[in-house]
Amino acid sequence: MASALLLAALTLPLRAETLVALHENGDEIVRFDVSQGEEWCVLWHHSVKGFEVSDCYQNRDGNMVLVWSHLPDFAAGLDHIPGRGQQISDGQGGYIIKEINEPVPGNAYVLRPGAGFVDHRLVFGDRTVSLSAVAAHERVTITLIGKNVP
Repeated sequence: MASALLLAALTLPLRAETLVALHENGDEIVRFDVSQGEEWCVLWHHSVKGFEVSDCYQNRDGNMVLVWSHLPDFAAGLDHIPGRGQQISDGQGGYIIKEINEPVPGNAYVLRPGAGFVDHRLVFGDRTVSLSAVAAHERVTITLIGKNVP
């Protein structure tokens, strides 16, 4: 009996939320199934300095949580806010803010991807989708749809 229950539990699919990026009109740009604990990042190039910036999120029990950011320079407007995560050196003149652990209100946020070199990208596992290529200067909503979102 116990082995039958264990086998049944092992064959159940892992519950995954759905990460979706949407055009302003509601058309889907991309969708990923994101299991509990998995991370994804939004990457872009700083429009003045040109270096790559990263904001990385995690599915925590169906909630989109900002967990860390990487900023390779202390450039215009990009800075650490004391009390919001822990700032550590990246060893190359920039910094990583780890342990931010900040839930994203409503499991969604709006982004206006920059054009050209800025190239806002959504990265999940080995997949990279350029939001700039399909929606530069448009209002794009990135949302995690799951059990905690109506």
